[in-house]
Amino acid sequence: MIKILILFALSFSTGLFLILSDVFKIPSKRADKVYLTVSKKGNKKPKVTELIVVELSEKVGRYIRLGRYKKRKLMMALKSANISLTPETFIAKAYVKGGLTLLCVVPALLIFPILSPIILVVSILIYFKEINSADEILKKSRSSIEYELPRFVSTLTQELQASRDVLSILDNYKNNTSGIFKRELEITVADMKTGNVESALTRFETRIGSSMLSDVVRGLIGVIRGDNNVVYFQMLSHDFKQLELQRLKAEVMKRPGKIRRYSMLMLGCFIMMYLTVMMLQIVENMGKLF
Repeated sequence: MIKILILFALSFSTGLFLILSDVFKIPSKRADKVYLTVSKKGNKKPKVTELIVVELSEKVGRYIRLGRYKKRKLMMALKSANISLTPETFIAKAYVKGGLTLLCVVPALLIFPILSPIILVVSILIYFKEINSADEILKKSRSSIEYELPRFVSTLTQELQASRDVLSILDNYKNNTSGIFKRELEITVADMKTGNVESALTRFETRIGSSMLSDVVRGLIGVIRGDNNVVYFQMLSHDFKQLELQRLKAEVMKRPGKIRRYSMLMLGCFIMMYLTVMMLQIVENMGKLF
């Protein structure tokens, strides 16, 4: 009976997929791979499941309507997170992933009904994970940039004593850094070369959304306007170093907790080993008695 239910669930899922593929006019696997590879700039090979999710998300995204403010805010977040999706498609992707996970409830009800609540909870968690993925990427980017800012401000303090060319200073500094901060500086420098310098720095500040970076940008805009902000950056460098020391102390304070947690896990493993040996011995001795 169980084998028949499994075969029925597989046949039902396959048939449902083929019907939905025809209704939504999902293109071929090769076309999807080309599209997704170009959108990701060839960083990794796309998976088949991701191809299907992206295509369905584009179909569903056509029916999603966003307010002007929310759409603009989400568009800026996606651009900063380097996610090449429209705001509607991004939101639809969260719906699609959660919905596809929720569809697993159908075979679960037929085979093992007790799994249904677990699948429901997992689908909700997947939805919230996807809808917050851009914010998580931005949070990591902001943290990485703030980690680099003390060295950046220290360099600005020294460079501004000899030159007041902000564009040249940023252009030279981006060659001596790496990671997310280098990418953002490259975007900002290109923006400064092709447009208004102050507007480019303001957009740089808006993309990252960091209070520390806002202080740096405020000082750079003052330099562009003719202010002598060497003392300002000296004080800012001192404040950033203090913040860096506090962050390092907080990380050090977290280490004993992690070590204690792993120690408790090791202790639990040892206890389980001893209990297993004792239970085996007890069972063996009881077998000899009977």
